[in-house]
This record gives sequence, C-alpha cells and structure tokens, in this order.
Amino acid sequence: MARKKVLIMGAAGRDFHNFNTVYRDNPDYEVVAFTATQIPDIEGRTYPASLAGQLYPQGIPIQSEDDLLDLIRKHQINEVVFSYSDISHVSLMHKASMVIAAGADFKLLGYESTSLKSKKPVISVCAVRTGVGKSQTTRRVSEILKAAGKKVAAVRHPMPYGDLEKQVWQRFATYEDLDIHKCTIEEREEYEPHIDRGVIVYAGVDYGEILKRAEEEADVILWDGGNNDIPFYKSDCKIVLVDPHRPGHELTYHPGEANLRQADIIVINKIETANAEHVEVVRQNIRKANPKAIVVDAASPVFPERPAEIAGKRVLVIEDGPTLTHGEMRYGAGVMAARKNGAAELVDPRPWAVGSIAKTFEKYRHIGPLLPAMGYSPKQVKELEETVAAVDCDLVLVATPIDIRRIMKIEKPSMRVRYELQEIGTPNLTDAIKMVGGIL
Repeated sequence: MARKKVLIMGAAGRDFHNFNTVYRDNPDYEVVAFTATQIPDIEGRTYPASLAGQLYPQGIPIQSEDDLLDLIRKHQINEVVFSYSDISHVSLMHKASMVIAAGADFKLLGYESTSLKSKKPVISVCAVRTGVGKSQTTRRVSEILKAAGKKVAAVRHPMPYGDLEKQVWQRFATYEDLDIHKCTIEEREEYEPHIDRGVIVYAGVDYGEILKRAEEEADVILWDGGNNDIPFYKSDCKIVLVDPHRPGHELTYHPGEANLRQADIIVINKIETANAEHVEVVRQNIRKANPKAIVVDAASPVFPERPAEIAGKRVLVIEDGPTLTHGEMRYGAGVMAARKNGAAELVDPRPWAVGSIAKTFEKYRHIGPLLPAMGYSPKQVKELEETVAAVDCDLVLVATPIDIRRIMKIEKPSMRVRYELQEIGTPNLTDAIKMVGGIL
C-alpha cells in the first residue's frame, strides 16, 4: 500500500515531538512538510535528515501555514495533523473545516500516543492558557522538591528557533551555557530563573534523548510546560494553572481544556488581582470538568525594585512577549505594578515601533499601550532596543521573567518588576503533591 501523505501544522515545538514519537521511522506514512505559525522566521527552514530518520534523507521542509491549502492540493495530502497550542476551539475548528474542504482528514494526537514514560517520577506544570503563571509555579515546585532532598532536573517545552541539528538536546546549568547556545529572549526567560535556583534545565528537539540525560542526574523530572500544551512525559502528578483574568478560557481553548480535565492539582492563580465573580466562574468550571482535582488558591504579587519612584511617571511597560501575543492578554505584571504605584500614564509604544516590532502590533491588534518583549533573533532584539530608545517616557518598567537589560541596552531610567507564586490558605502545593502521593 502507498504511504499516507501527511502534513503537520505546528510552531516549532509540539509538531516536531509528534513527528518524533508517531511518524519518524513509520513506513505507513510520508510526512511531506511541516507548516509554521505563531513564531517569526521558522518557515523556510528544513527539519534536518539527522533528526528526521532514514525515511527522510533530504529532511522535511518547513513552510508557512499561509500555504496550507496549496500544499494539500499540490501534494494530494491525505492527513493533516494539528500540532500546536493556545488556540480557541472556534479557530481550531475553522482550520479543521478548511482542511476537510480541501480534501484531507484533520487529526489531533493525544496524550497517551505522544507522551514518553520516564524511569523517574515526573511532575508536570501546565496551564489552560499562555501567561497564567507556569514559570513561577514551576519554580515553587522545584523549591518544594529540593527542600524534600530531591535532585531536580527541569525539562522545558521546546523553543528550537535556531540550528535544529545543534539543538537535539541542550543542558543549561550556567549563564555561559545560554550564551553558548545563543538563546533567544524567550528561552532566557524560561531558563535563567531555574539556573538562579541551582536547577539544571534541559530542552531541545528530541525529547527521548533529553529524557535519557535528565534521568541520569535527577531524582525527579519537572516538566516545565509551554503555552497550554499537554506534557511530553507521562506525569505522576499533573499540576494545571487556570486564570480568573480570563474566565471561561479554561473550557474554550485547545489543548488547555484537555489539561484541565486531566489535572491532579489545579492552581487558581492571580486571585489577588482578579474579579471575585470571575474567580467563582472558574471554580464552577473546575467542578464541572474535573471535580476530583485538588484545588490550590494562589497569588502572583508584583515586586517593583523601587516602587516609590513610579508615582507620577510616564511609564513604558515591557511585558512577556508570548503572554501578550498568542496568549491574548492585554496587560501583565508591569501594568499592574504601574497602576498600583501611581504611574501618571502608560506610554503607548506603537508610534515608535520599528521593523518586526511594528509588525507584531499589526498582527496582534488587541495589545494596548505596552511593549511585548519580542526577541527571537539578534535582529529582533536590536529592533526592540531601537523601539525602547525612541519612546518618549520617564521610566521603563521591565516586567519580563528575566532582566532583559543584560542582553539589550536601555539607556532611559528603568526598573525591574518581579513576581513569584504565593499559595493562599490550604491545601498549599506541598500538601497537594503529598495528597497525590508517590513523590514527596
């Protein structure tokens, strides 16, 4: 029988993992191409032969999702596999309808068929949307495990935006490792806080190879999820975050709803800044979808370095990029810090935006008067730097997970805004992990 022709829709993450676990070395299928979206400058590359396996001696091309329907018709595609995250159910089904109308089947791969089994216990931290607070929750869990005497390896959801052959597996223990691997702003935002706490971080493209190496030096594997994707590893304890600033999204985004329904522990984050009615909507949706889950209430308070200096200032706020872009948030920790501490104005950076930063605002029109920390390439970091330099403001609030002033110049007065997870009442995360059992 002829091999089924497959197209994998992705964003340089879940798509590669789905290929590696289901399609690589599978003689029943021919993956003709990947398509790419969400992240700039992915299309036009090739998934290399060294990663693709013996069936693909030329590798596999990565093309823009804009070309999806043309690719289906040109190559007579039998099956399109949707393989990225943080998309509304309505948008997902529009894509499914387009694919079906073009003559191909539309397919979603699930947790059981794509997650790898570890020899070590696994705790995963996932979410129902981007920007809920996975990073600070993962840091909190690592502290709990270390306090219990466990050696932890954090495995981060992929961000392979560079040379894929050099990113099969990567280990980060120092800031020098970040420089060696030429990490983007987004990668640094996720890796540096772990390194600061003495936790080794693994990431890359091939999560089977990554798991082998992480198991060699850890008692517990801590899966640090990306967007609202499901874990790549079978989890002994699955922690999922929900966001009362976006009530209802826990049931209307893919694959966030799947995470909600599978969770052992659900953390309702940002309670201290959310509307009480919205918190209750989220609680009711949890009860409907997953009544057996242990619910932990939490806050993510913001800590400006010098809060008194914010009052009366015209402030440019730089926030985490993915939270604002495909996460669809209109504000983040920096905006909350500015408002709480009496800023006179949030300065809108859009009139001064240059290059790809201006294009980001054109694509994500919901973003208001704040600046997403886009930095997927040296060129884009430079354009971000030029945008900040051009903005007429009194103070720059840097509310990204890392201090981006280490990798770009900000010559204006600036201030860092930090945030950490704080559990409210009981059960806290330690209690909840013990209740799930088997790890603490």
